[in-house]
Amino acid sequence: MTSGKLEDIKACVFDAYGTLFDVDAAARQEQEALGDQWKSISDVWRLKQLQYTWLRSLQGNYIDFWRVTGDALDFALQSANISDGKLRERLMNLYMTLTAYEEVTEVLERLKGAGIKCAILSNGSPDMLKAAVNNAGIHDLLDGVYSVASVKVYKPHPSVYDLAVTGLDLDARQISFQSSNGWDAYSAKDYGFKTLWCNRFGQAEERLPSSPDFQITNLREMLPILGV
Repeated sequence: MTSGKLEDIKACVFDAYGTLFDVDAAARQEQEALGDQWKSISDVWRLKQLQYTWLRSLQGNYIDFWRVTGDALDFALQSANISDGKLRERLMNLYMTLTAYEEVTEVLERLKGAGIKCAILSNGSPDMLKAAVNNAGIHDLLDGVYSVASVKVYKPHPSVYDLAVTGLDLDARQISFQSSNGWDAYSAKDYGFKTLWCNRFGQAEERLPSSPDFQITNLREMLPILGV
């Protein structure tokens, strides 16, 4: 990773799930029903969710992220030998309104105050993103919310990253892209964005082209990098 600051950044674009919104929040709120395995179920749910987006993109079999999320949850629950339709329904409903990480509002406010546009670029369906954004109370801090639903293919396909460039009417080099997913941060850098990998979970570095410009552990750490 390079050191110093990013220059000439006009917009900050954020991945949603795991970056702004806590992907463990739904299972955490159902700890009593899930028991000691709640975290392992949450981890499998998230892993299969991502795997299904990649596999469906390769197959050309797009379905929206809400349905992918349901399929991944079904896999996770079956793997844990849980068969409970009401629990499944509660978990899915909770996923619609995942809580934001505690620093998110402050960081967006600081960026907006510095005249930097802020947007979301996500695999999430429009309805999912609208619900999460409204629940977090950050709608007024965003200049755009871009969903893969408009191109019907998932990250890291370049056409997804194109959405932010087109929507914000900026050159890719004027955009700082933040993701907690290493594969996403590396792929966005390869696309042409300036990239910050918000490595919240202490993941190992990816073996992919074009390493991110910076690695941070939470979004507050991006502010001095952007001179905010």
